[in-house]
Amino acid sequence: MSFEEQEGSSSQFPPSWHTSAEGSSDCLKGSNPVTANLHRMEIDSLHWFHLQDFKLEFGHHQGRTSSVWHGGAATIVQSPGDEVWGIVWKMNTSNLSSLDKQEGVEDGIYVPIEVNVHTQAGEVLTCRSYQMKDCVCGSPSPQYKKVICMGAKQNGLPADYQKKLEAIETNNYAGPVPIMEEIEAAVKAKKINSA
Repeated sequence: MSFEEQEGSSSQFPPSWHTSAEGSSDCLKGSNPVTANLHRMEIDSLHWFHLQDFKLEFGHHQGRTSSVWHGGAATIVQSPGDEVWGIVWKMNTSNLSSLDKQEGVEDGIYVPIEVNVHTQAGEVLTCRSYQMKDCVCGSPSPQYKKVICMGAKQNGLPADYQKKLEAIETNNYAGPVPIMEEIEAAVKAKKINSA
């Protein structure tokens, strides 16, 4: 799910947030903030955010298990008193269609929604997020959970929230997940290139 501020047009993987202004969008990455998932898009990390009165959930669109992740995918649902943490990203609005495709909008899996998020500086941003349609609750695969936890660590989300993510129960899927190998390779390449 992703969020985006509505000012002009706007432009990842659930929960994410995007804001836009004059040709660019800020994307707030929540559930899967691993930068490798934003490949081929020009982005800049801005700051942490939290979304009040929502929680991170996992499920299957219309009860169908993801053939990519072999388990539930992330979404956000309203839940008074809960919150979701993530990262604000800035990206060009020309990436909106690519982002929508990555989020499964064309396939009717996710729908864009607008939410207000709070930055660590106390600023409130109106953002776009993607919420799963026809969600049937289901645990994520261990691989999907690992990507979410990697992103939270990579982006320095609060330690308490990282512990909460680590405590998510999985479906114990032990088979191959090719996209996980791609993400791990991209993260490794980024480490090598930045060394």
